[in-house]
Parts: sequence; structure tokens; C-alpha cells
Amino acid sequence: MWLPLPPQEIDGLPGDLTYRFWDGGDDGAQEFPADPADCAVYVVPYMKPVPVRTAPLAHMAHLEVIQTLTAGVDDILANIASVPAGVRLCNARGVHEASTAELALALILASLRGIPDFVRAQQAGRWSSAFRPALADKSVLIVGYGSIGSAVEDRLVPFEVARVARIARSARTTERGPVHQLADLPALLPEADVVVLTTPLDDTTRGLVDADFLGRMKDGALLVNVARGAVVDTKALLTELETGRITAALDVTDPEPLPPGHPLWHAPGVLVSPHVGGPTSAFHPRAKRLIASQLSRYAAGESLDNHILTTGD
Repeated sequence: MWLPLPPQEIDGLPGDLTYRFWDGGDDGAQEFPADPADCAVYVVPYMKPVPVRTAPLAHMAHLEVIQTLTAGVDDILANIASVPAGVRLCNARGVHEASTAELALALILASLRGIPDFVRAQQAGRWSSAFRPALADKSVLIVGYGSIGSAVEDRLVPFEVARVARIARSARTTERGPVHQLADLPALLPEADVVVLTTPLDDTTRGLVDADFLGRMKDGALLVNVARGAVVDTKALLTELETGRITAALDVTDPEPLPPGHPLWHAPGVLVSPHVGGPTSAFHPRAKRLIASQLSRYAAGESLDNHILTTGD
């Protein structure tokens, strides 16, 4: 079992398994802790470059499980061709919902209430008061209504929003109301004051937020992306931002990391945070509980939680 956290720091690990610690190192040059061909369960290092996280996969001839510590698995799926058939891929559902939803709310509130402007005014020693939009009475559209999208709605409730609309791959009904399918986006976008992206990145969502999507957003609307950068067409977004018609708060970008001098850094009406939805004090306790639970289920021959797919199926 290859773990990106020292096994002695994880309570509840089954005692009849052999553990190797490997997190890729600070520069990606850390040597493998053992022969990758002997690895049965690979828990992918968190917040490491994709080439580091995926480097062992081609050598793991007897791999049975890939457990990510991220909600999205797009980076693994893009590098899974060398993995043997029958490998179960599981994500980290339950680890990131609270932190990512907190950040989504922080970005919404900071953007609407003009917090970046206040910071700049403070740095200049300038008292700059004005009326700003409130979240109260706004209509919010959540695009990608899975566990993170639901957690965002949990945190919207106390803010007295006028309406929450929900979009997912397929329509369904929840206790809070209907979840619409992606095909309903053109009708729902013009009604939303705030559009929050929490969708996974795959072939159906890559470039979803294109010129047509942005053009349907109402004047003055705010786009918030805590999903993946490539869900948004950056060129199309820049075109809209330059007009001042809409604003944006982006925790993820395309490209990422956002290089120095990129137009998004200085585009009008945009707030950028450096992909920090997941890395908070909540991460390690929840990640450790997930690892212990999954390995206990694996050792007992039970089905694993958060199963996304099995290679070769």
C-alpha cells in the first residue's frame, strides 16, 4: 500500500497490510519506496504536479486500487492508459466539500461586496465607501450539483437568497427542489445573478462555459469557478470581462498555475485565488479517515466507497 502520508499518523489502518510512504517529494525527485510492481493500492499524493502523481502508474503491474485525495479525477483519467484492466478508481468524496463550499461563499461575498477594492483602498490609506450588491435576494445557479454543489447550497441558506437553481448531468428531484439537466442551461442562465461552477471536468464539461454560455448570463452577473479551469473558455471569459458586463471569481484557471503577465491577472472585475478550495485545516483529518476506511474495506474484501470506474470495463 503506497500512502502519501506517514502510516503511523493514520489511525485505524488494518494491521495485516504492508505500507510504504511516498508523496513524490518537494521537487518530484523522491525515489520510489519499493518496486511499484508490488503495489496493490496507490493513494495518490495530494497537491503535487500531475507528472509526479502519475509517474508510478506505468510500473504498477499488479495494481488493484487507485485512491485519489481529490474530488476530481480528470488528471488520473488522462494518464490511465498504462494501468492494467480491473483497477478500481476511487475519488475523495467527503474530504473537500466543506472547504470548497466555504471558499465558494467567500469568493461570492468578496466579489459582490467589493472586498478587493477595500483592501486596495486600505493599502492606499483611502476611505472609500459605496453601495455594493448583497447576496441577499439574489438568484444563484449551481452548475454541477454533486456533493460539493450541495454543500454550497447548504451555506447559501442563511444568506436569504431569492432562489437556487441546480444543474447536473441528468434531471432528478431532491428535498430542496428539482435538479435540471445540462440541456436546461440556456433557459436558466439569464435568470441567475450568481453562477457557481462545481462540475467535474470531463469531455462533456470541458469548455462548457463558452461564448454562448457567457453571453446568456445577465448583465452584472457573477461567475464563480471552484471546479476546474478548463470548464471555462478563458479567451471567451476575457472578452466578456473586458466589456465590464459580467464579473468573475476564479479559484481555478486555464492555464494553471496562471503564469505571470497573463491577462486574467489584471482583467477588470475578476478575483483570482490560487486553487485553494481543498487545502485547509479540514483536509488532513478527513483524508486520513478516508484512507483508513478504504483500506479497512479493502482488507476485508468489501466494496470500496467513492468508486468512479474500473479500468477495462
